[in-house]
Amino acid sequence: MRLWHQSLITKLPRQQLLGQHREVTALRGNGWGRKHSTVNYVFTHSPYKLFQYHILVMDEMKKRGYHPNSIWYDPCYRGQKCLPYSTAMPCPLTTPIYPEHNSTYLQECLENLAQKGIIVSLDSHQSK
Repeated sequence: MRLWHQSLITKLPRQQLLGQHREVTALRGNGWGRKHSTVNYVFTHSPYKLFQYHILVMDEMKKRGYHPNSIWYDPCYRGQKCLPYSTAMPCPLTTPIYPEHNSTYLQECLENLAQKGIIVSLDSHQSK
């Protein structure tokens, strides 16, 4: 499980973008707080930050013609098998959303993608 650096979302191939949506929905639901070495940092922040990140993923999906369930645009929603939050305390949208998504993390993500045979150019909107 991994959250790709947010600057890569618009450049992810279909499989990674849709996989990111599945992973975020799992984290927003019953996966919240479950330890996993690559995403533990998420749990040190407000769940609203994960919602903000998820919006980026879903908006990119929509740009590509996919139709994520609109219920996920509710910050309190946590999936069919998880009770919703009673309230969602908004927090400021920062860039990056997660401070952990720094240049070192970006490089790790690029290397991870390269190991999968996916070369992403940050200078263009094309990926191979």
